[in-house]
Amino acid sequence: MTPSSGLDPEQGLIIVSCSREKLVTTTPVPALELYQGALTPRLRNHLSTEHRARLRILSGAHGLLHPDDLVGTYERKLRTRGEAQGLQARVSERLTTELRDQALRHVLVVLEPLYLTAAECLFDHAPPLSLTLLPDPVDWAGTSAVLSGWGWL
Repeated sequence: MTPSSGLDPEQGLIIVSCSREKLVTTTPVPALELYQGALTPRLRNHLSTEHRARLRILSGAHGLLHPDDLVGTYERKLRTRGEAQGLQARVSERLTTELRDQALRHVLVVLEPLYLTAAECLFDHAPPLSLTLLPDPVDWAGTSAVLSGWGWL
């Protein structure tokens, strides 16, 4: 859907995967600053503050993170379906609360398949939510096309 007047921030949600490249720090920093790879730097640089607040980062170690959640440097990637399924309960609890927001209409999901497994609860909410799934965690062209259609870029 391409809204003619743009999508209000509370009507959209972006879910992306974390990245291997991280800021090396001895103290926790906001998740949006920690991740230096995949789509996070581009989203950080292109989204307004109010739209950045509608971003969620799926971490193999921490589950679903808000951009302001404080996180320290770590190394953990989901490698097996079993690990992804083990993360599901933590992700589902937090994500389901977000997906039940009455204002939410559209969710952009940019997750590789194992990370999508951890967020399977998304499919329990579509419809009425409109989901756009992009399986390449570095697909800026696809991501920016959706966000432009929402009026967020």
